[in-house]
Amino acid sequence: MSQPKVVLATASYDHTIRFWEAKSGRCYRTIQYPDSQVNRLEITPDKRYLAAAGNPHIRLFDVNSNSPQPVMSYDSHTNNVMAVGFQCDGNWMYSGSEDGTVKIWDLRAPGCQREYESRGAVNTVVLHPNQTELISGDQNGNIRVWDLTANACSCELVPEVDTAVRSLTVMWDGSLVVAGNNHGTCYVWRLLQGTQTMTNFQPLHKLQAHKGYILKCLLSPELCEPHRYLATASSDHTVKIWNVDGFTLEKTLIGHQRWVWDCVFSVDGAYLITASSDTTARLWSMSSGEDIKVYQGHHKATICCALHDGAEPAPC
Repeated sequence: MSQPKVVLATASYDHTIRFWEAKSGRCYRTIQYPDSQVNRLEITPDKRYLAAAGNPHIRLFDVNSNSPQPVMSYDSHTNNVMAVGFQCDGNWMYSGSEDGTVKIWDLRAPGCQREYESRGAVNTVVLHPNQTELISGDQNGNIRVWDLTANACSCELVPEVDTAVRSLTVMWDGSLVVAGNNHGTCYVWRLLQGTQTMTNFQPLHKLQAHKGYILKCLLSPELCEPHRYLATASSDHTVKIWNVDGFTLEKTLIGHQRWVWDCVFSVDGAYLITASSDTTARLWSMSSGEDIKVYQGHHKATICCALHDGAEPAPC
């Protein structure tokens, strides 16, 4: 198989992962995933592999193959893996799990290289653009910064006691971090410039984004500049697009019939893909706020999506 320019994948409670042609909406490959549900999908920076975070494994699949078998399995978590991602040149992977740990995996070697204990079920982990700090959010409401250089927790925040942090996102330039929680609230911090570390969180804004849960929050990518948006996906069946300048509501994306679990921007921020319990994924135009493609084929809730439509990155 030739390398696709756009890699779009979704996973569902129907125990399948599907690859889609983004423009036509055609599903061209289905992988059976019988072991568990898939909680999160992430594509490696070089577009070669898709990581599927399940319970309790992470499996790596070859994007350019028709093989139903994973090329690698990462197996030391003991509960649902809720977060997975890659360092910018793809040398290592990070994960967070309901077993209360954040782990780092060297993709070129077996086993887990590092483990951090969060003491609460981890729902979300993001990598700071400086590539040296991970930020995790857990079911108890804790946000922790893990300094990979010092190999320690460098900062702890509790924006709302006993309110689960469902999703974290960091601006591409490291200037902002946003946490979305089970009360529909987004907390926004400015990360003070001129500091190489993440420990200087300055509260910037508290946004009551939804009446339901926020299941995913996501800041727009670099190529979207000078526009800066925050997308919030919710159990209220909508996705809201906020202008980061003042956190005013730009658009509400209406079309899904059930909870919206996940969303991902195209590389230029012109489009958003969403995944919902109504079994579909949708492609939205950010300029019109309309859905321009519906990806239909899953038989149960579609709970995660991954998109890589950019060029392969230059070395970090």
